[in-house]
Amino acid sequence: MMSRVEQILNLKFYKGEDLYSDGEIEDRLLALCESGRPTETILMENRDWPILYHLSDVRENVLEWYDFDPQANLLEIGAGCGAVTGLFCRRVKRVVCNDLSKRRSTINATRHKDCGNLEIYVGNFEDLALEEKFDYVTLIGVFEYSGYYISQGEPYGTMLQRVKRFLKPGGKLILAIENKFGLKYWAGAAEDHTGRFFDGVQNYAGVKGVRTFSKPEITRLLREAGFDRNEFYYPMPDYKLPTAVYSDAFLPRRGMLSDVTVSYDRDRYVMFDEAAAYEALTEDGQFPYFANSFLIISTAQGASPEAAGAETAGEKPESMERL
Repeated sequence: MMSRVEQILNLKFYKGEDLYSDGEIEDRLLALCESGRPTETILMENRDWPILYHLSDVRENVLEWYDFDPQANLLEIGAGCGAVTGLFCRRVKRVVCNDLSKRRSTINATRHKDCGNLEIYVGNFEDLALEEKFDYVTLIGVFEYSGYYISQGEPYGTMLQRVKRFLKPGGKLILAIENKFGLKYWAGAAEDHTGRFFDGVQNYAGVKGVRTFSKPEITRLLREAGFDRNEFYYPMPDYKLPTAVYSDAFLPRRGMLSDVTVSYDRDRYVMFDEAAAYEALTEDGQFPYFANSFLIISTAQGASPEAAGAETAGEKPESMERL
């Protein structure tokens, strides 16, 4: 008899080799998840960044406030170890995940084996052939890696076009990504994906396979792919471990960005007072351009006005605090 974890995993598109891995830490994560110990206890006893990054429930803050349709279905692309999968399972009727890695998908399935509405397809997104259409498709920390998912053509525009095919009319793309011009990078934080200083600020000269975008750049990419309605939100200090989410309807005010120098994953420089710089940028109306990351909720052309424009109060937060 198949275990619940085996029932959740769908290997139809898996080619027998994990195309992405963080190495031995994933074995450790799987063992911790299989132990059945409370996540809070695991986090208190382990100070490693990968364990905090993959297991902390603070990760869910990026969308905990969002008013999902409880009868909807959702496709999570690049679900990884399931940092936000549990939130989706609690909030919508059906969740379908996709990830390159069988090991990461096994961690995700183990963490959420008691969810009765979850299915995980292992394999490259490019190979994913599903007839099902979805109310929501998410790219949380995934879009910047499109060069790894897409083998032909310009990867970022192609990725958005392929994502759009999975959406129902009026369906929403939910995308979270770092801002290459985020203030933390100017102030001395290493680029999140390369680990080097100023790679994004210098437009990724000599960097292959990964990139993030400024607000005008990603807006252009979305519009060229047919996503003409794009709501921007600004998780702070970033989308990975956010303690607040701002929106264009409610931008930060004086004194709200006093604790923005956060460095969990690696050492960094502190070249100037980021809080003071954000105060100046906020007063000058430039916070959206220099926010450290973006959360974007997009609707494609052809959506019904009701589906595209009927925003609930939960979808336009003034701000979200969870300390």
